[in-house]
Amino acid sequence: MTRWIAAAGAFVVSLDSMVNIAFPSMAAAFRLPPEAMRWVIICYVGTYALMSFGGGALADRVGHGRVFRAGLALSAVGFVLSGTAPTFGWLLGGRVVQGVAAGLVYGTAPGLVTLAAPPEERGRALGFVSAGIGLAFTAGPLIAGVLVDAFGWRAVFHIRVVPALAALAWALAALSPGRASVDHRLVSLRQIGRAPVLHASLLSFIANAGIFAIWLLAPFYLVERRGLDARVGGALFMLTPLGWTLGASLGGRLADRVGARGPVIAGLALEAAGLGLLSRAGAATPLPALAVALFGAGLGLGLFQVPNMASVMAAFGREQQGAAGGLAFLSRTLGVVAGVLVFAQVFAARRGPAGFEAAFAEAFVVAAAAVAVAALLALAARRGATRPPP
Repeated sequence: MTRWIAAAGAFVVSLDSMVNIAFPSMAAAFRLPPEAMRWVIICYVGTYALMSFGGGALADRVGHGRVFRAGLALSAVGFVLSGTAPTFGWLLGGRVVQGVAAGLVYGTAPGLVTLAAPPEERGRALGFVSAGIGLAFTAGPLIAGVLVDAFGWRAVFHIRVVPALAALAWALAALSPGRASVDHRLVSLRQIGRAPVLHASLLSFIANAGIFAIWLLAPFYLVERRGLDARVGGALFMLTPLGWTLGASLGGRLADRVGARGPVIAGLALEAAGLGLLSRAGAATPLPALAVALFGAGLGLGLFQVPNMASVMAAFGREQQGAAGGLAFLSRTLGVVAGVLVFAQVFAARRGPAGFEAAFAEAFVVAAAAVAVAALLALAARRGATRPPP
């Protein structure tokens, strides 16, 4: 039951993938240029990046269930604030509230499931939560397109209030608030600086930065360069989070059976291959080839993500599982931020002098090369270093 509740909370928070689809409508409503919408992302992602580790550490002190439920309640408040915003500043304030709430949920969900699961099933439990996140990333943009067309941008916030309250009610009814650990110890810099933890965090940073080349540039390629309509382009774009969802479930099961090292290496290699194929995409590339590349990159990320997270969680004691989960999400989020900055800069710098296809290709070459290096680092790591203990 705990893994279902944790996955439901992570699903509600991850439906934030809906917001990007509403950017044009938001910009028009507030009479702002498109580039102003970056603050809608920064206020949210920056806040939850800071809060995920703090939320997990707080959960170790006062109880994981309490912090998780507080995150869901605060999410509902943030959705209402943003959905009723009369000004852009009010909207950004609502996004900060949502970021705090997301940090509390993301920071506690991994610890909730690892503490509730026996050691031999921890990878599968983490995979279940990651699959919930991937499912939200898959469904969010599709739902948002319908909502924005029918009701306007505010609907992407209003529609999430009821699921947040439903998940909160479920957590209140069925989830233990958790006990404050009598053996609670703050995570020290020395613990974070251990080689296995730094290694797993670095791999997560690179893998999540690399995949952001797809999140950032693929929509422009599919719709503007290829001239696909929104339905076909959206269906192709959703293959990446769909692959992530399936890979997360598979990666968790494999981690429990064979350890983390094999799935981590295979996942990074598959992600790098998918990104490499996309670097060769042009105006005449067959759609089935694009579909394979987009799905393969997402599948690789999912296959890597859960075993890698399991290795981070296993490096800390039971009394520090919240902080461990928050640390895992922190490295992922920092990778996303780096991906935004790097690939936007590479693409912008090359598009003018070299054209769209050359800029697109170079961005994906950089992404594929970075993830390939991560795969080599994982391969070079001492065997068993990333395997969770029994």
